[in-house]
Formats: sequence, structure tokens, C-alpha cells
Amino acid sequence: MNTWRILDTGALPAAENMALDEALLQARARGESPDTLRFLQFSPPAVLVGQHQCLSHEVRLDYCTGRKLDLNRRITGGGAILFDESQLGWEIIAAKDSFGLGLPTIDFFRRLCEPLVRALEKLGLKASFRPRNDVEIEGRKISGTGGTDEGPAFFFQGTLLVDFDIATMLRALRVPIEKLREKELRHARERVTCLKWELGRVPSAVELKRLIAGSFSEVFKVTLREGGLTASEQERFAEKLPLFSSREYVDKVKMPGAEQPLVHSLHRAEGGLLRTSLIVSTKTKRILDIVITGDFFSCPPRAMADLEASLKGTPSDREAVERSLARFFEGGNARFPGVSPADFAGAIEKALEKVQVTEWGIPLSHANDIFLTGGSFRKVAGHSPRHMLLPYCAKPLDCRYRQQKECALCGRCTVGKAYELARDRGLEAVSITSFEDLKATLVRLKEQRKASFIGCCCEGFYRKHLEDFDEAGVPGILLNIDDTTCYELGKEEEAYHGAFENETTLKIGLLERVLDAVL
Repeated sequence: MNTWRILDTGALPAAENMALDEALLQARARGESPDTLRFLQFSPPAVLVGQHQCLSHEVRLDYCTGRKLDLNRRITGGGAILFDESQLGWEIIAAKDSFGLGLPTIDFFRRLCEPLVRALEKLGLKASFRPRNDVEIEGRKISGTGGTDEGPAFFFQGTLLVDFDIATMLRALRVPIEKLREKELRHARERVTCLKWELGRVPSAVELKRLIAGSFSEVFKVTLREGGLTASEQERFAEKLPLFSSREYVDKVKMPGAEQPLVHSLHRAEGGLLRTSLIVSTKTKRILDIVITGDFFSCPPRAMADLEASLKGTPSDREAVERSLARFFEGGNARFPGVSPADFAGAIEKALEKVQVTEWGIPLSHANDIFLTGGSFRKVAGHSPRHMLLPYCAKPLDCRYRQQKECALCGRCTVGKAYELARDRGLEAVSITSFEDLKATLVRLKEQRKASFIGCCCEGFYRKHLEDFDEAGVPGILLNIDDTTCYELGKEEEAYHGAFENETTLKIGLLERVLDAVL
């Protein structure tokens, strides 16, 4: 049997844990340290974003600062997480040939999660791997994982939720709320769980480490021996800590700054959500700058930066983008598990489609308030939309029509103004009173062969239901709404059932511009 090291670094601040991750991976890649199973914990509690995420997009910074939560960035991809002092982290840092591995894949992630699944089974829990990177108990996530590589070595990490502070998580992070698909999971507690909830007790860290280590040894047929950091690892750690302690590193994924407006788009791939932000020269028709963020994984960590660099200067059309992507991936040095070149091409195309709004007399500064589903702006406009879908949450709380499909046109809210615009242009306006009502309405439009629609919703709703809109098969133009939405307040459950108690505001000026352009 091969011998591995068990490295237990105890509870450390986030910067030290993150710096140590990179030091361990680089030392193993250069043959300066052995294959290792590491256990880690955090003190104080920390919010960690994935390698490719923009901090301000994923985290409620004011809340985290007020609660004195550490903020840092993992060397792996994936989504933002709260790592409180009760949780236990586990990591595998090893040579690829120890597993006969060529390229890390989602199937390999499944294999690396087997020891944790077995350890949970020893506690009497029925656990299983859920693609792309979770371990679950009866549909509820109890561990998230992720990985990356460097040369001949790979790095894989996971968290085990022991006694979870779900209230702090929901307030600290933006992503978990937005990723929740209401048709599958109605409450946050129904999508995550922890050992305390499952067992009725909190196992000690000592017990959990023993179970995981024992299962690891059984599954992978290795002998584990306790050890400390090597001299090389200590040196690398000391060199890296200043960077990982800096705000420059934590906030390194930023949107490019330029006088010309950024254009954003969202695309969901098997491997995660891609948010594309780019600047296009309207004169040269080329991509001047591009940033792709999200909760996907990459190998090695710098692969995303290299991909972005390869796309700068590319002509702003799908074929040119596909050629640039093909040249980049021909090198074989970058892998994005679950995200294909076609996914990147589709994500970029969605952003480029938004640039088309200028051809219809709409300023580019409004492009990010326009969401497209089922086709480009040109496609929706070409099908002459005949329906306008409006959210009930933009009606006053005391309006007797708030939960009705109709509107009294009393002039008290922006919904009434939208109904007037629809009436003047021959559109049928309807208020959407819940998510189920939206699905039924889209089904009706498709059955009646209605070619396209114009509607209003917040970006959070659009992001969460990308797949639902695509599955509906009805092209549409959706316009963002103003004021505090259910997603910002964490009130999606109420909104799902049509019981959100707040009044939002439609962007009437933009709605009028779009109607003038497409009708």
C-alpha cells in the first residue's frame, strides 16, 4: 500500500488557509512534498468566493463587514460559501499519476467524494454524490467540493456542514438565494443540511476526522501517517501569505473600467453559471475587453485569465469568436469541467446580441436592463410581440387588483402606465401573479402560437429561471425593474406564491423605447 501524509492544520484565518492551499499544490507539483490528505478549519468565520467570481456580485459586503467575517478567494472555482467555525474542511493534494489521472473531470470529482460518502454512511446516513460537485443526503447538500491542478499535481477540496448557521449564510451571500430553483426546492433548509440536523447531535472534529481518514484509506487502499509541513511548504507559505492577505487578491476579479458601457449576459452550462461582461468598439466591431465570471471550475487556476486575453481584439461576431476559442483550446492547456467551447461561444454571443439594441435606437447604456430569452433582440422584434407580461409586485400593496390579472388604470403605479402603453399599441397586457401563473401563461402563448412577448422582471428572477424561460420556447424581451426586489430581500418564497409585500417600479421610459423600436 502507498503511504500518504495526514496534515491537520487546525483552525486558521482565511488568508492563511488560502495561502497554504496554493503552497501545498505548488510543492506537490514540484515533487517537494508527499501525497496528502489535509484537514482544515476556520477561525474567525469566513466568506470565500470562487476563483472566477466577482466579490461584489456574490457577497453582501456591508453585512460581512458588520459581522466581522473574513473575506477571501479560493484557488478553486465554484460558488461563494460561508465557512463558519463548526465546519470541517478536507483536501486532497496529490500527484495525478497516483490515480492514473490525465485531466480532472466531473467523474473524477465523484470518485474523490467516495470516502466522504462512506464516512457519512458509517454515521448511519444515506449519502450520495450529486453532479456536478456536491454530496447530498436525500436531496439536501451536506458537502460542496471543487478542484484544480498544476502540472503533474491536482488539488481537490470539500466542506462538511456540521452545525450550520443558515441565517448568516443567507444574509452574507447573494448566490445561494439566486441559485435556488423554486420548482425543485422551496425552502433553504430543504436544499442544505448538516450533521446536527440529521443526527440530533454534533459529532466532534476528532470523530469526523477519524471517520473520513479511515474511509479514505479503505477506498483508495493507502496507509495514512500524520505529518507536518515540509521546509519547502513553509517557505512557500511565508512567501504567499502577504498576497493572500491583501485586498488586491481578494478583490482581483473586477469589471473592466472604460468610458463605453459594459454589456453583461448570463449563460448556464452543465459546469456552472457564466456571467460575461464585455466592451465592444462600435467603430471597429471588435471586443476591446472581456471578463467571464461565475461558479465554474478551471484547471489550472489561470486558465480563465488566459482565455480572456485570447479573446481581446476578436471581431464581435459568433464565427470569429468560435475561431478564437478553437485556437485557444487547441493548446490543450486549459480545462473547464462541464463547460465546453460551445458554452463559452454561446455566453459571449448573448452579450454581443445585447449590443444590437443600438441598431434599434436604444442607447447601449440601457443594454444591461434588457434580458433576452429564446433569441436575439432582432428575432423577438421580427416576430411582432403581441403580449406584455407585467409583475404583480409593481402594483401598490393596498391595490385591490394586486393579485388580479387586470389593472384599473387608476394612475397610482407604473403597471397602469404599462397597460396604457400596451393598449395604445395593440398589445394584450396581463399581470403575472405567481411563478406558476407565469409558466401557465407561457404555455398558453406557445399553444396559441404567439410568436414573442415583452415583459418586465428583476435580474434575480431572470437568472434563477433561465432554464424555465428556455424550456417555454417563446422568444421574449424582458426589462429590468427598479427598487428593492424579493431577491434582494431574500423573499423569493413569498414572491413564488404571489405574496411578496413590497412595491417595485417598472422602467416605463425604457419600456416605451423598446415598444417604439419593435412595433
